[in-house]
Amino acid sequence: MEIRIKALKCEAGEKLTQFVEKKVARLGKFFDGVAQQAEVTLEDLKEGKKARIHIHVPGEELIIDRVADTFENAITECVDAMKEKLTRSKEKKYDM
Repeated sequence: MEIRIKALKCEAGEKLTQFVEKKVARLGKFFDGVAQQAEVTLEDLKEGKKARIHIHVPGEELIIDRVADTFENAITECVDAMKEKLTRSKEKKYDM
């Protein structure tokens, strides 16, 4: 899966980039028809660190936003929520 990372109002270091790629790459096994591309946006806000994962699945766009105290926590929360969303989308598509 190709993962594009955008950093807004902050700089994503190599360690953070590797963490994001490792976590988001796992999402590919939750839906067979998942697109080969995911877009991750990291943004530093006054409220905390915001992460957004955007994946295109045939027939719909899946977007998850989370704000946490660190980018790592925000990414972890996004990935967990996206796993559930991908599973629901797959069940809906195949009427399981």
